[in-house]
Amino acid sequence: MAPLKFCANISWLFTELQDFSHRIYAAAAAGFQAVEAAWLYDCELQELQRAREATGVDVVLINTPPGDVKAGDLGLGAIPGREAEFRQGLDLAVKYAKALDCKRIHLMAGRVPVGSHRTAVAKEMEAIFVQNLNYAADVLSKEGITGLIEPINTRITDPRYFLDSPHQGKTLRRKHHEAVNEQMSELFQDLFHWQIMDGNLTENIHKYFPMIGHVQIAQVPGRNEPDSAGELNYSYLFNTLETYDYQGYIGCEYKPLGECSSEMWRSFARIIGCFSSTGIDNVLRRPPTLMTPSCSCGQSLWR
Repeated sequence: MAPLKFCANISWLFTELQDFSHRIYAAAAAGFQAVEAAWLYDCELQELQRAREATGVDVVLINTPPGDVKAGDLGLGAIPGREAEFRQGLDLAVKYAKALDCKRIHLMAGRVPVGSHRTAVAKEMEAIFVQNLNYAADVLSKEGITGLIEPINTRITDPRYFLDSPHQGKTLRRKHHEAVNEQMSELFQDLFHWQIMDGNLTENIHKYFPMIGHVQIAQVPGRNEPDSAGELNYSYLFNTLETYDYQGYIGCEYKPLGECSSEMWRSFARIIGCFSSTGIDNVLRRPPTLMTPSCSCGQSLWR
């Protein structure tokens, strides 16, 4: 049984550092062997490449661009009339993924348009999303990259997000599969979102495990460290994933409760080592000597 593998979500961790390339150094200094991120597109690609090459940290997941965030966009995959923009964003994501040797891209569905009722536009948005997934599958298969779709909860995080449950994700994948056969997207299991929308995590892991390509973790309801107080028993969930021999990465996408997120990660890693068969040596590594920034509390990000 392979040990679980964890990666730092540098859109949520090490945010005391403005530049994503600096956050890669910080993640390596904290002991992470891999990172994921939402949108890296404001950062110079060459700087990201240098950070990756200097640290040896793998970039394992990025998102497609969100669209116009100021106008309320959060992805374009299912948005009527935005197909051309989705394809442009996909091209940009592929450019970054290839340069960073990243093998997974989250294809963001987007939000139900303002003023529209979800049930009234559901069929149209579903058809557009499947069409865009089919297009993306063709593009990504040529590059050796896998696309993923992620349900995001509509009860706390984003009431207008189109794809909000694993059951809806399964339906989309089935229709996508009918069109493109084997070149289909994987399902993204963010345990925070799945717990809020449906609960029943043990059964849902069992039911959807064959299509799960990536996992993310945070405590419910505060979206803080998985070992903080909350609804989810992560020692049980980690052991469940180990029982199924999960081979992918587990992304640490949470809001740190304190200032120095690297030290919190090291504390969390010790908990992983205690509560699953994944020993701490498999979670953390002693990084090479690196020139890394300090965090906002003035402490070195490697101790």
